[in-house]
Amino acid sequence: MGFVQTALAAIYPPLCIGCGTAVDVELGLCGPCWRDTPFIGGVVCQSCGIGLLGTSDDDELCDDCMQRPRPWAKGRAIFEYDGIGRRLVLGLKHGDRHEIATSAATWMMNAAQDILEPNMLVAPIPLHWMRLLKRKSNQSALLANVLATKAGLSCSPDLLIRPKATRSLDGLNKAQRFEMLSGSIAVHPKRRSQIVGRPLLLVDDVMTSGATFEAATHACHAAGAQSVSVLALARVTKPA
Repeated sequence: MGFVQTALAAIYPPLCIGCGTAVDVELGLCGPCWRDTPFIGGVVCQSCGIGLLGTSDDDELCDDCMQRPRPWAKGRAIFEYDGIGRRLVLGLKHGDRHEIATSAATWMMNAAQDILEPNMLVAPIPLHWMRLLKRKSNQSALLANVLATKAGLSCSPDLLIRPKATRSLDGLNKAQRFEMLSGSIAVHPKRRSQIVGRPLLLVDDVMTSGATFEAATHACHAAGAQSVSVLALARVTKPA
């Protein structure tokens, strides 16, 4: 078996998920892509995960989260939605590159260590069924499933639903995004019993204004969740 694996590795060497060059580790990034991926580190906003300047041992908030307090407890993001980070998200989202979810979920689990709790239920931000039919898969559900498996937590892929379709958020400003998404997400009627009294972790591929996470958090609180935290693969840092 070892010979077969060695032979296959020689014929089909592992490739960088960022640029496609040969790497030593399966589903990893090459040195240049790792260096150029805008990972968020150091001091971060405790609500949305965006990187902050300076050093601090306190729970810091960014200006946006101070101006509009978030309904969830804590939030984290892995990298900025720019450069290679944006390329990875779009590959997962529109390029059918589901293998990216394996590496991405590992990064997400590592970044979320301080917000994961025992008995926490992991759930993805949902797509409306019409958009899911067009896209064929929900990238947030892929991330949530792999993350939950790696973290030893339960995942409920259809915990949340979108009862009605909403237009694309592209081109909308922050206020318009919150108005558009208000009340747009609900708890699946058959999954309400999974929520009561439990801490939840909501997973999405990108956080822009936070309007989607806010709508989902309100729905979970209304259904009796003990607490809600959020985790995004990428965080938009430029004004939307």
